[in-house]
Amino acid sequence: MKKLLTVTLLSAAMLAGTAQARDYDTVRFGVDVPYEPMEYRTPDGELTGFDIDLGNALCDEIGIECEWIVQGWDGIIPGLMSRKYDAIMSSMTINDDRRKQVLFSNPYFTPPSAWFVPGDSDISDPSEEALTDKNIGVQRGTLQDNYASDMYGDVADINRYATADDMVLDMEAGRLDIVFLDFPVGKSTLLDSEDNDYKVVGEMITEPKEYFGDGFGIAFRKRDEDLAKKFNDALSTLKDNGTYEEIRQRYFEDNAK
Repeated sequence: MKKLLTVTLLSAAMLAGTAQARDYDTVRFGVDVPYEPMEYRTPDGELTGFDIDLGNALCDEIGIECEWIVQGWDGIIPGLMSRKYDAIMSSMTINDDRRKQVLFSNPYFTPPSAWFVPGDSDISDPSEEALTDKNIGVQRGTLQDNYASDMYGDVADINRYATADDMVLDMEAGRLDIVFLDFPVGKSTLLDSEDNDYKVVGEMITEPKEYFGDGFGIAFRKRDEDLAKKFNDALSTLKDNGTYEEIRQRYFEDNAK
């Protein structure tokens, strides 16, 4: 009986090890939409954007299929932990707090953040004095939320939104004085909008690292080191052979790399 139990336990352990080191035919990515130009839907409903194109190219290089699963930002890490998908590729900034929960790939993109105001705004510099009693818009749970809350939470009203699109609607309605976004997102949703009645104030922001981290990375469950290595190797190959730069130039000018 004891021998049978030992064999059973050993078999279970071997199966568990095999499951942890399994080869993937398809990798399911969790992604927050809309977040143009990083990830969004075309008018016919197809997912596209820099993250989507790069993710598909990485999967092609590895020789596997990509599947994209839309998930709201607030639940995107819990969705990974509950195995709703295998990885997150959704413009997630690499920082120390998230490293406690997930394993990151090497950085694949490093955007600056920027402050955006209506074209006729009298705010010319996002100083504490200038933003006192103002309504600031941020996307909930982002690094911009953390930074604005810590830097201006005592003097301004921080308004948090589930999506950048919701924030833009309130900006257009005059309920926000200023918003803080990744520059590529603010450019596509505000500067490149039909009205185009918005501008950037102040400098592009990439520091301090405790808020703005080390760029965007793909997030994996911590035990999936082999899978993360495959994507790191593929990313290096795409950068060497020019594929990465070709994809980047589809979506960005040279203000973000």
